[in-house]
Amino acid sequence: MALLSRKADYALLILAYLHHRPGGGCAREIAARFGLKPAFAANVLKLLCRRGLVKSHRGIHGGYALAKPAREIALSELLDQLGEPFHLADCNRGPGPSPCSLEDVCPVRGAIAEVDRRIREVLRAVTLAELVGPPQAQECTQYGLEVLHR
Repeated sequence: MALLSRKADYALLILAYLHHRPGGGCAREIAARFGLKPAFAANVLKLLCRRGLVKSHRGIHGGYALAKPAREIALSELLDQLGEPFHLADCNRGPGPSPCSLEDVCPVRGAIAEVDRRIREVLRAVTLAELVGPPQAQECTQYGLEVLHR
């Protein structure tokens, strides 16, 4: 079971690409680099723009660039901005009624809540810069899952 959705995974790839290209890049280049459908890459870029993580530039030299330094983007912020905040179990989704019918008798609810809290703490502490390394330290063509998931 993956903890990151496909959208979040691709958003990380796109943000890593832009981090290593301070001049930015266009949706077509990014899609080609990672073998994504251009329309899907464009949709993820538009979402990242709306959420303030990426900025766009129109015109002949247009494209996309990070809106703020990668060291200022926490993994938890990215997931929240994508509308996919991390929750280990349904009973830990926050205020409101729990969809779990076993909530009142669950022997591990408290323990799961503590694990959820700890994971959220880690997600708040990990930045995009930590995930993708220093800018221009490597060419983007060398990026693969082994670098993003260290």
